[in-house]
Amino acid sequence: MTYETDALIATDIEAYLKQHENKELLRFLTCGNVDDGKSTLIGRLLHDSKMIYEDQLEAVTRDSVKSGTTGNQVDLALLVDGLQAEREQGITIDVAYRYFSTTKRKFIIADTPGHEQYTRNMATGASTCQLAVILIDARYGMQTQTRRHSFIASLLGIKHIIVAINKMDLMDFGEQVFNDIRKAYSEFARELEIEDIHFVPMSALNGDNVVNRSENMPWYQGSTMMELLENIEIGKDANTEDARFPVQYVNRPNLNFRGYCGTLSAGILKPGDEITVLPSGRESKVKALVTYDGELDHAVPGESITVTLQDEVDVSRGDMIVHRDHQPHVSSRFKAMVVWMTEQPLVANKQFNIKVGVSDSTGVMTQIDHQIDVNTLAHNVVTELKLNEIGLCEFSLNKPVVFDAYKRNRTTGAFIVIDRLTNVTIGAGMITEAISGITNETTAATDITAFEVELNALIRKHFPHWDAKDISDLLK
Repeated sequence: MTYETDALIATDIEAYLKQHENKELLRFLTCGNVDDGKSTLIGRLLHDSKMIYEDQLEAVTRDSVKSGTTGNQVDLALLVDGLQAEREQGITIDVAYRYFSTTKRKFIIADTPGHEQYTRNMATGASTCQLAVILIDARYGMQTQTRRHSFIASLLGIKHIIVAINKMDLMDFGEQVFNDIRKAYSEFARELEIEDIHFVPMSALNGDNVVNRSENMPWYQGSTMMELLENIEIGKDANTEDARFPVQYVNRPNLNFRGYCGTLSAGILKPGDEITVLPSGRESKVKALVTYDGELDHAVPGESITVTLQDEVDVSRGDMIVHRDHQPHVSSRFKAMVVWMTEQPLVANKQFNIKVGVSDSTGVMTQIDHQIDVNTLAHNVVTELKLNEIGLCEFSLNKPVVFDAYKRNRTTGAFIVIDRLTNVTIGAGMITEAISGITNETTAATDITAFEVELNALIRKHFPHWDAKDISDLLK
């Protein structure tokens, strides 16, 4: 903490808490090959930013003597690797989360495993992150897991990557080593859809270019790891065009109030906005946005609100309130990239519970278009997806659901696959597109509903003076 922060805590704790509450939050993960130094980097960030309590540091110092992996130095990786099996083997097994803040931002770090067998854990940790720190051991350069984790980060919609070229102290802090790895990664990254990539040469063990600038690499004039974490622009990442409000709860405390509770996942919502309730297609206007602290003049993504409408329309849990002129897909069939997370392989036509946003349904995977070799990005023809494999699949559900493509909205474009017997999540999916057309009688009714919604939007666009009754009469 800075002197100014300490002074504010001492003189006006409420002002400090308010200042802390309003800081921007950045969620990021560390990933890479085994022993690249992910846990050590997080420990160094916490240590050098003065975010470790004295008793924690004393405990880690004692445990460092037992493990003996860092000689006479404190093994800062032990701050993150809390499981006994992790400390015994010197690896990360489960996703570990740590929290810290600076004067500029608040941070939530997900330390993810490097082993291939824990790919599903890495995908879980990355699902909520805005930025990924990919570590590369300067001695070995790019490895298989570097490509694997970079691909998964791209697949999960992470737009910002920091490539931390670690253990530069073991390569005499050579500039050519850094340049060669940067060139190799940049060539690989052209195949991925990553918009913003930064490279930092560092030594997590010694602290070079982590929080403090390294005197051992005067040839590097870029930002340190902490400077990048504090300053990378993430405010423009959120989708503010398409209002998406999944209804999680209908609040009816008395006869005079009916509100729809949830978290705005995208877009800006304001009183007076013309909205459509999906999948029913009913239309109304926003009457008010209610919170515990009073009514809002607008809501932004991530805010938990209660929406009231001007008309008495049927809205239930699992429905979605959207802007009338910016509507998502409504269909029972879609294509999606799937990360499979259980030993029992994913095969066609097996019934699962499928949760898209807050909407629950049942359905089947009808076809695997291809499985992706995450090491080479090659497409393979397969009939099943095994544990930790990723593939493009087609799904058919028992009812229409509301969704966007995952690239457009990470909240409304994601879903999970749940085992119907154990209720365990066994797969995670990112929707790529809706599938149009009717293939059998089972899906006919749901696809007709989707068609009516799309037709409603089309009529509204070309005949804006028509009211809801005119449109309803036409559809009949």
